[in-house]
Amino acid sequence: MPDGTPVELYTLSAGALSCGVITFGGSLQSLRVPDRAGKPVDVLLGFDSLEPYRTHGKSLGALVGRYANRIGGAEFTLNGTTYPLAANDNGVNHLHGGRVGFNQRVWTVEDAGADRLALSLFSPDGEEGYPGNLTVRVTYVLTEEGLAIEYRAECDRDTVCSLTNHAYFNLSGHGSGPVLDQTIQLLADRYTPTDPLSIPTGEIAPVEGTPMDLRQPIPIGARIGEDFPQLRQAGGYDHNWIPHGDPGTLRPIARAASAATGISMEVLSTLPGVQFYTGNYLDGCPAGKGGAPYANRWGFCLETQFYPDTPNHPDFPSCVLHAGDTFAHRAVFRFSAG
Repeated sequence: MPDGTPVELYTLSAGALSCGVITFGGSLQSLRVPDRAGKPVDVLLGFDSLEPYRTHGKSLGALVGRYANRIGGAEFTLNGTTYPLAANDNGVNHLHGGRVGFNQRVWTVEDAGADRLALSLFSPDGEEGYPGNLTVRVTYVLTEEGLAIEYRAECDRDTVCSLTNHAYFNLSGHGSGPVLDQTIQLLADRYTPTDPLSIPTGEIAPVEGTPMDLRQPIPIGARIGEDFPQLRQAGGYDHNWIPHGDPGTLRPIARAASAATGISMEVLSTLPGVQFYTGNYLDGCPAGKGGAPYANRWGFCLETQFYPDTPNHPDFPSCVLHAGDTFAHRAVFRFSAG
């Protein structure tokens, strides 16, 4: 880092799977899974050196907080006090924790093993405008089936908290090109429509009869270009869906697959929402691993989360982390090939 802080790369392995994690942003740098022929395929977009992670602004593979996604008007009110935040999104809204969010911090290694890595971070009271001293611990656990991400956080004051990982997946291989022919399935009947700046309007809308209906596997590109206002204003899919099942329970929320490699991925989560984002703004990204020329729609994200702008929508599932309580959530990415 510019101040001399070292950044380390750890490699985890379990069976035929391996995973690289760097301490800058706690970022997933690689994830190699076997294709139908048993050949390892790196299914994550990432970089070969530190500098692009520091400067590109796309949060590739990073841990995101203190609040993932957007907060409208760059402020929220909690317990009668209004907290102004950095307006780092279109000069109006707050995005991914602010100007120096968790994705821009060097995390501390608490524990490291062959198949797991535990990272911690301390966010002091008032950092980026948020109340309370927050301690965070995230553990990556690699198994022969896939990758689990375990999130824990505690605060000495009431605050808001939504932590996620911003991995960009390409199940045909990180350098293979656009993901539009890969299939997506979201196990959700409803989603949260947004205004033109991607802030939820407060409506909970059915997906039925719209291009947002991804309940059955469908190529990502099949309906992405339809003249539907929500797709048009976001440049593609970049919305929060509300998966079936009870928040707090680890349940399947999404599936994706590549016919080219035979690799399938199932996503499970305990959180109430998931942001499906199709990399609509990757143009201008620095060259990726091996010089891969990443561009729009070369990767997709499935960000497990509380809904965007929840602090300003009392009817959304609460993201308030009360003093003395623990934010404890889990996401799992399971892989198979055939």
